[in-house]
Amino acid sequence: MPPHALPRVSVGQHSAAGRDGPNQDFHGAMLPAGHLLAAKGIALALADGIGSSRVSQVASAAAVRGFLDDYYATSEAWSTRRSAERVLGALNAWLHAQNQRGDARFDKDRGCVCTFSALILKGRRLHLLHVGDARVYRVHAQALEQLTQDHRVRVSAEEAYLGRALGIGAHVEIDHHGWEAEPGELYLLATDGAHTHLDAAAVHEAVAGCGGDLDAAARTLVAQAHDRGSEDDATVQLLRVDALPEPGADALHRQRETLALALPPPLAAGMHFEGFTVLRELFVGPRSHVHLARDDATGRHVVLKTPSVDLRDDAAHLDRFVLEEWAARRIDGPHVVKAATAERPRRHLFVALDFVEGQTLAQWMRDHPRPPLEAVRAIVEQAARGLQALHRREMLHQDLRPENLMVDAAGTVTLIDLGSVHVAGLAERLDAPPAPAVEGTLQYAAPELLLGEGASERSDLFSLAAIAYQMLAGQLPYSLDAARVRTPADLRRLRCVPLRHHRPELPAWVDAVLHKALQPDAQRRQEAVSEFVHDLRAPAPQFLQRRPVPLAERDPVRFWQGIALLLALAVVVLIALRVLGR
Repeated sequence: MPPHALPRVSVGQHSAAGRDGPNQDFHGAMLPAGHLLAAKGIALALADGIGSSRVSQVASAAAVRGFLDDYYATSEAWSTRRSAERVLGALNAWLHAQNQRGDARFDKDRGCVCTFSALILKGRRLHLLHVGDARVYRVHAQALEQLTQDHRVRVSAEEAYLGRALGIGAHVEIDHHGWEAEPGELYLLATDGAHTHLDAAAVHEAVAGCGGDLDAAARTLVAQAHDRGSEDDATVQLLRVDALPEPGADALHRQRETLALALPPPLAAGMHFEGFTVLRELFVGPRSHVHLARDDATGRHVVLKTPSVDLRDDAAHLDRFVLEEWAARRIDGPHVVKAATAERPRRHLFVALDFVEGQTLAQWMRDHPRPPLEAVRAIVEQAARGLQALHRREMLHQDLRPENLMVDAAGTVTLIDLGSVHVAGLAERLDAPPAPAVEGTLQYAAPELLLGEGASERSDLFSLAAIAYQMLAGQLPYSLDAARVRTPADLRRLRCVPLRHHRPELPAWVDAVLHKALQPDAQRRQEAVSEFVHDLRAPAPQFLQRRPVPLAERDPVRFWQGIALLLALAVVVLIALRVLGR
C-alpha cells in the first residue's frame, strides 16, 4: 500500500499518581497498521477515576482497555461515531451493573465511575468522544484551544460535582465532534490533575526541549503539573499529525489498484474463468454483465458479475464492483444475497455471489396482477428484513426495485443487488464525500434524492412502500411525476393517487399507512422500516379513524364536472350583468 494512502502520526503519553496514590487514571493508544489502520484509524483514550471511590481505578482501566479492544472489533461498515458510541454504551452498562451489585447502588461516589475521552484519526478526519472533565486541546502557538466541555455541575464558587461520567447511570450521553485534520497539528489530552496546571508555552517548551520525543515531553509535562502544585493523579497524551492520505484515496480504490486486478474478458457459455465454468448469460445491463456459473471445486451454482464494457474506463464504477462483494460478505441475513464462499486468489475484477433460484418480483407482479393483501404483506415483511440487515450495519440499499428482489418457489424473498449500497464506514474514509446522487432507479427513488439531499433509512422505506403500492394497485403511487422532481415546488405539487381508486375492496387504513410511508417530506414518514411493517399488520388508531373523503378524491369526474358547471354559471352571470349595465 503506498505511503500516502494512510495517515502517519507521532504519539507520546505518560501518567503518574498524585500525592495520595494509587493512580486512578488510565490511558492507552492503538496504532494499527495496514487494513485495520484504514478501516478503523488511530485511537488514543484516557480515563480518570473519582477520588471518593476506592475502586474507580478499576473503572478507568476497564474503560480504556475495553474501548481499545472492542472499537477495533466493530463492523467495518459502521461509522466511527456509531462504533465508538456502541462500545462506550456497553462499557457504561457494565460499569453501572457492577455498581448495582454493591454498596455503590446507594452512593455512586463509591463505585466504578470514571471520566472518558478519546481521539480517533481515521483517514483525514479526527473524531472526539468525551464524557466527564478530562480535556482535549488543539495546541496553537500561543494558546490551548479546548475542544471538550467539562461535565461538571457547579453548586457554588467552592463546590462542584461531576454531572456526567461512565458508570453513573444505566445510560450515558457521549459528546461527539468530528473535523478535518491538518498535517502538523498537535493535540493534547489531559486529566484534570494535569490540565489545570499547563498552558501552551509549557507544551511547546516540553516538545522542543525533548527533541521531538513526545513520550519524554509527556513525562516532562506531568512532572511540571505536580511541580506547579497539582496533588492529583496526572495523565498527558500528545498526538501530532505527521501526514494524511491524499484527498480521495479511499480504501476500495486502493484495494483494487493494490491487487492489480485485470479487467475480465467477455464471458460466454462453456468458458472456464477463475475456477468457474460459465453456464449461461442471465442479464446484460448498462452497469454489468451477469452470468450463471458453476464453481469447479464445489459444484455450487454462483452468479458472476463483470463490469459493463462501456464503463471499463470509469474508475468510480469499477470501485463499486469491489464494494458490492465487500458489503455482501458483511451482511448476515436470510433475505440478503451472500457472497460466494470461494476464497481463491483472483487475477480479474469480478463479483461472485450465491445464485438465488426463482423469479424477480417484477415477474411475480406480472403473474399476480391483483394479489391479496396477505401475499403482499408477506413479501414486504421479508424485503424489510433484508433492508434492516443493511441498516443495522449502517448501510443503505439505495436501489430497491422489483428487479432487485427475488422470490423463490417457497415464497422466500431475497435482495440480490448491492451495487448501489452506501456504507457509512467507508464513506467517511474519503477526503470529502461525493455530492449526493441518485444511485437507483428514478421511479422508485425517494423525492428528496432527486433534490440532491442525502439518502437515509427513510429513503429506502419510500422505495419499499412504492413497491408495496405497486403490487396492490398495479401502478406507481405518483405515476412518473416523482421521477420528474427537480425543485421544491415540484415536490409540493406531488399528489399520490389513493389506493382505493384501484382497490376499493381493501381496508381504508391500508391506504393511510401507505400514504404516510410515501410522503414527499421524509420527516413525515414512519421513522423506520420496522414501524412501516408493523403498521401494515397492526395499524395504529390514527390509521383506523374514518375521515370524510373529499369529493375530488371520491369521484374526480363529478368533482370537475361540478367545477365546470359553476364556472359556466359564473360566465353567464357576468355576461348578463354586462348586458344590463348597458
